[in-house]
Amino acid sequence: MSLVMCLAIPALILSVDGDSAEVDIGGVHRRIGTMLTPQVKVGDYVLLHTGYSIGILQPEEAEQTLAVFRELAEVSEIL
Repeated sequence: MSLVMCLAIPALILSVDGDSAEVDIGGVHRRIGTMLTPQVKVGDYVLLHTGYSIGILQPEEAEQTLAVFRELAEVSEIL
């Protein structure tokens, strides 16, 4: 049996243009596909995987996840 792990990260929607959007990921702006979440709007957090939004997150959930990522980055700097 093999295990496969996928990583999806929260991204903040900055603008929407048809089936794509510009997002902020920790200060980095990228264009992503929103075909799987056509209802997204500016200010939403989406779950981003391989360049596509795969779900919309509650702001609290996104902030908690981003806080964990920040903690991991701090720990990795110490090591």
